[in-house]
Amino acid sequence: MTAVPMTPTARRRVLPLLLLALLVATSLLGGCARVRAALAVQPDDTVTGEVVIATPEKSADDPGPAITVPADLESDVEVSPYRQDGYAGSVLRFSGLTFAQVASLATVAGPAGDAVRFELRRAGNRVLVNGAVDLTTVAVDRADFQLKVGFPGQVLETNGDDDTSDSSTVSWTFTPGEVGDTNAVVAFDDPNAPSALNWTIVLGSMVALAAAAVVVAARRTRNPPVSPGR
Repeated sequence: MTAVPMTPTARRRVLPLLLLALLVATSLLGGCARVRAALAVQPDDTVTGEVVIATPEKSADDPGPAITVPADLESDVEVSPYRQDGYAGSVLRFSGLTFAQVASLATVAGPAGDAVRFELRRAGNRVLVNGAVDLTTVAVDRADFQLKVGFPGQVLETNGDDDTSDSSTVSWTFTPGEVGDTNAVVAFDDPNAPSALNWTIVLGSMVALAAAAVVVAARRTRNPPVSPGR
């Protein structure tokens, strides 16, 4: 499943949406559910992605579980119907969002947020993925919980499954009845850090200015030439 982009919006909340989806599945759907999240981290530290939340359809017109997007996310998220493989529900799509708001999960999901933890954070030229999904109370019957994340750099370490055709993509499949951990270390440059080219240009400019200042000072202090015949 690939992430489908939308029109970029202002930097706002991001991964709490994924966590909210998992919480809906674990607390309301009783395990008979499909929750699939596909995220793509961009070079500017924003995230684009989609989340599928569905249950086994009961009839041809079954809309699946009701999804209510928090008011402060409504302008950032597009919700559309989902029907595939006997599941019915919704697809939530978003783009241009930051992962700096992961800590806001507590305000989005309330006390139920203790069941899920997912964090993306930057440490220099590394992005660290840490999280856990507690599915110990979820039944195995038709449970399908997956997370896939693509990065604009190389995945150095992970406990997920590496994509053999793409070293920058990791996926996790969570097992009902267990606690699933998510860990990864990814290398890609900090978009807010000055580039080596910029440093070279600045340093070169400083050297040129310093040299010019020395030349001007030397010309001003040099003794005037002696005229012939004097």
